[in-house]
Amino acid sequence: MLGADFFVFLQTRNETINTMLGLDAVGRYALLMKRTFSRPDNWKMFWRQLPREIIKLGYDSIFLILIISVFMGVIMTMQVVLNTENPLLPRYTTGLMLRDTYLLEFSSTIMCLLLAGKVGSNIASEIGSMRVSEQIDALEIMGVNSANYLILPKIVGLVLFMPVLVTLCVAIGLLGGVGVARFTDMITMDDFVYGLQYAFIPFYFTYSMIKSIFFGFVIASVSAYYGYYAYGGALEVGRASTNAVVNSSIIMLLADIVLTQLMLN
Repeated sequence: MLGADFFVFLQTRNETINTMLGLDAVGRYALLMKRTFSRPDNWKMFWRQLPREIIKLGYDSIFLILIISVFMGVIMTMQVVLNTENPLLPRYTTGLMLRDTYLLEFSSTIMCLLLAGKVGSNIASEIGSMRVSEQIDALEIMGVNSANYLILPKIVGLVLFMPVLVTLCVAIGLLGGVGVARFTDMITMDDFVYGLQYAFIPFYFTYSMIKSIFFGFVIASVSAYYGYYAYGGALEVGRASTNAVVNSSIIMLLADIVLTQLMLN
């Protein structure tokens, strides 16, 4: 009895430690991604589903990105002008700061944090609803790799469309700044455009693209993970959506630090 109780104690302790360190979640996530990126059972179904996921996850997010980008471009331009009224600073500083801010952070990191709320919760709730309604179990009974069938098109679709969203975010944000220069007397158009062109580093755009692709993978895969393991009822689906948004955002912020250190240092 003493030996059995000691074994149960050790097993409980190990499970507690693994849970505290997140090792259980990391392991399940890795195994899920291994199943997801296996060879599709039916390529025809994959290519049929991929355009639908691109439209649902990427194309339907364009309007949100356009609205946020143009308003942020206007606000950031006005804030820079009002807070840099120093005769020692050149007037073209406004365009320079807006351009680099959008290329380095806003168009990739901030935009992806916003998409984590919209796209991530959508993925987690959709897959979670299929789990609690036993549709995923039905696919497994029929011999279908449910992870590959449900998750792979979402990841590929979002990753492929992320560069488009980043490009639109940068372009519309800069147009918002141009609108301030055109319709107000806060800054002249010549000074603003010169700032946009001054000391431009093309690698900043490449850096933003690489980050957005990585972040797109994080949003889709982490959200799919929480939805796939949402056992229970409607309450668990809601909890899975919340966890997907929170944890994908945290992972993206940590990854942003690592990618910045690796690519810009």
